[in-house]
Amino acid sequence: MVKSQSQLTLEEFLALPDNDVAYELIDGQAVPKMSPKFFHSSVQKALLLLLDPWSEDRGRIEPEWAVTLKRQGKDWVPAPDLLYISYERLPTDWLRDEACPTPCELAIEIISPGQTFGELTAKATDYLAAGVLRVWIVDTQARSITVFYPDAPPQTCTGTTSLADPIFPELQLTPEQIFRKAGLSIR
Repeated sequence: MVKSQSQLTLEEFLALPDNDVAYELIDGQAVPKMSPKFFHSSVQKALLLLLDPWSEDRGRIEPEWAVTLKRQGKDWVPAPDLLYISYERLPTDWLRDEACPTPCELAIEIISPGQTFGELTAKATDYLAAGVLRVWIVDTQARSITVFYPDAPPQTCTGTTSLADPIFPELQLTPEQIFRKAGLSIR
């Protein structure tokens, strides 16, 4: 963690030098992200490969792209494993080498060793409160994806259950497709 006697401002956090460790701004502190393992990396790659063609004319799907949000009234800069933001929210001509400046439609978090579903559920709640429309929590051990909504209870999808959603038109995807693409068989 990049420790500071005082809390980092958003500007100070965004001005930190780049290094080999990815950080998130949480409660004024730069907190390192978990180091991904094989299952995590494989699923992240599979999701990117499956979502990228769908998003091509709709928006951006990016891995580990930080997004500037508010959490409990404070600046919060999480870096979801993947995020999708439409061109309606962030136009095609926006080209800056900086954190995503507006809440995305979808934040995807993949549970890493050392993280719990409960921790990521709390994070999903924070994303939704900050204006993110959907959060997917991917559990590589259970081979499931839990979808969080701002106005409905979460839904856990496994196997051939469709992840179809009206805010993602024409996206036809199942957990089985994702885990198969990642080379991880369904249990």
